[in-house]
Formats: sequence, C-alpha cells, structure tokens
Amino acid sequence: MGRLVRKPRLPDLDAQLSGLDSVLRGRSAGVATPVAEAGDNYLERMAKYIPAEVLGFFMLINAILDQAMKSGGPNAAMAGFPVVDVAIGALIVACCVTPLFCWYVREDGDAWITNAVVSTIAFPFWAYLMGAVAFERIHDGNLAVILVLTFTVVSGLVSPPAPRPQAVAVEEPETAVPDVDVMLAQEAPTTRLIEALA
Repeated sequence: MGRLVRKPRLPDLDAQLSGLDSVLRGRSAGVATPVAEAGDNYLERMAKYIPAEVLGFFMLINAILDQAMKSGGPNAAMAGFPVVDVAIGALIVACCVTPLFCWYVREDGDAWITNAVVSTIAFPFWAYLMGAVAFERIHDGNLAVILVLTFTVVSGLVSPPAPRPQAVAVEEPETAVPDVDVMLAQEAPTTRLIEALA
C-alpha cells in the first residue's frame, strides 16, 4: 500500500494471450491468470487524501506563530511583519507544498495528480480545524469540525479514473493473392528452363 491513492489496474493483455497459448497447447498447469486490480476503496481514499505530512510541518510553524501571538498580543510582529500576515504566508506556502509533496512521494500506479488536487483543497479545512493563526479572527471550533467531517466524507467519493486499455496491434493475415516469385520457385525446373530459353 502506497502513501497516495492507487489507480485501478487493467489486466495485462499480453500476459493473458501467452497464458491462453499455453492452455491451448495443453500446458495449463501453473499458468497464472492476470486479473484486474481494483484501486483503493472509499475508506482508503478518504484517509490518503488527508495531507498529514504537510499538516505536521504546518503544525510546528503554527505553534511558533501562536506562541508569538500570545506573548506579543494582538499587535505582535516578527521581523517587522505582523504575525497574522506571516501566518497567512505560511498557510499559502503549505498549500503550495502539498501538491509538490504528492509529486515527490509518487510511485508507479499512484494517482498523484488526483491526490494532489484533493489534498491541496483539503489543507485549508484541516488548518482551520487545527486553529491556524491565519484564521484566528474567524475561527469557530464547531464549524471547523463540521467542515472537516463533511469534506473528508465527500473527498472519499473522488476516485481516480482507470487507465484506458491500450490498443493491441493485430497483424493482418496474408491475403489470398499468391506471390509470383514464390509460385515460380515452386514450378518444375523444366518449365522455368523453357521460359528462360524462350
């Protein structure tokens, strides 16, 4: 199980055809039949869309900013900037880091773009629930819980699309028109000798 939501996988047609060939030849013992793999289910998607690593990073920054707000009061400043403005900047940076993190930890078969979009949208909801300093003036704990629960339940419904089956190149059988060179090669040597002398 990867960190990001997994796409459903289609069975490998080449492996199926080679397995069918061995079955037709009577060697069916021990032939593994490729099967389609379902992607992550609803609960797995719901859990994987939570940007936990970026939230952990943001919690540390938010704790520092919250301490600065408590010690400095409503007019607290850091390096000449109001702490609330620094908190809004940190929130924006964390929102930008979320899709980059999804791209960085992706593995083969991950729906990292879908995961990045949903996780980036989810991040402000979770930051609001944590009591981010950026939302200090409008924070309401009850509303935060309702928003996060609603978004999390709805986000589990977002399922990445299955990959489209690739077209398999089929060789066309040879046409019924005979090749003249092959026909001449199959004729009796005397017929060719007569044609050569004529």
